[in-house]
Amino acid sequence: MKNILLQLDTDTQPSTFDSVVAVDSGADIMFRHGGVSPDQVAGLVHGLIFTRAPSKLKHSAIYVGGSNVDKAEELLTAVTKSFFGPMRVSVMMDGNGANTTAAAAVICGARHLELEGAQALVLGGTGPVGQRAARLLIRAGANVRLASRSLEKAQAAAKQIAEDIQIGSPEPVAANDPDSTASALEGVQLLISAGAAGVTLVPHAVRREAKDLKVAIDLNAVPPLGIEGIDFQDKAAENLGQICYGAIGVGGTKMAIHRAAIERLFSRNDQVLNAEEIFALGMELEG
Repeated sequence: MKNILLQLDTDTQPSTFDSVVAVDSGADIMFRHGGVSPDQVAGLVHGLIFTRAPSKLKHSAIYVGGSNVDKAEELLTAVTKSFFGPMRVSVMMDGNGANTTAAAAVICGARHLELEGAQALVLGGTGPVGQRAARLLIRAGANVRLASRSLEKAQAAAKQIAEDIQIGSPEPVAANDPDSTASALEGVQLLISAGAAGVTLVPHAVRREAKDLKVAIDLNAVPPLGIEGIDFQDKAAENLGQICYGAIGVGGTKMAIHRAAIERLFSRNDQVLNAEEIFALGMELEG
């Protein structure tokens, strides 16, 4: 029986990138829908699940994407609410690549540093990738500082994360100039920069003085890069005595996780792959 993937995208045009990865990862047939709103989800999902017997539903799955991660989360909620009894399929949410990117960044850090008890700093922490990286780090036992240019935004994001995971909370901090960034970096072993494209968040001089920093990961691929002195192609490159990753250096791990997650969808019909589940799969790939 052919593997069918229903792609639900929040954008007008469904992501070609996501579709290509899906086909390369085991989806034989794609049904691609763009501009999907939560009220449209039930009909699309029921059209997928009612055409096959429950024993065959592992060959049908759903991928939720789109550039607006909050809206993609709403679609995921609508999808899971559409299931009942055995009438369900596995679903993955990776709006704007936030889940796979955050998982890959944390995994790259874990290759060089024991996360349990480590002090981490997430810059651009109020964005979708930053928030997910913070969640995953806390679950792995790290102490996390969540930084934003605005302390109020950092506090709001930290409160939301604490409510979501119920096991801890990041420490909200403001990092809006070299001095405040240097202060946020004090005692930090792992740095993940997940800020907006084309904005330098950590000047070279600030990173040079971060004596405790062991691993620095920059997820910005658009010059000027988020962490000055790290090349976007760096992959476990040593720089200033720190192990450094750029966006492309993390990208190989992200793509491996993305492909494996799509493949996993067709193994059972009862999986919901969100940030934590995708991270766990990525850790499995690390062996």
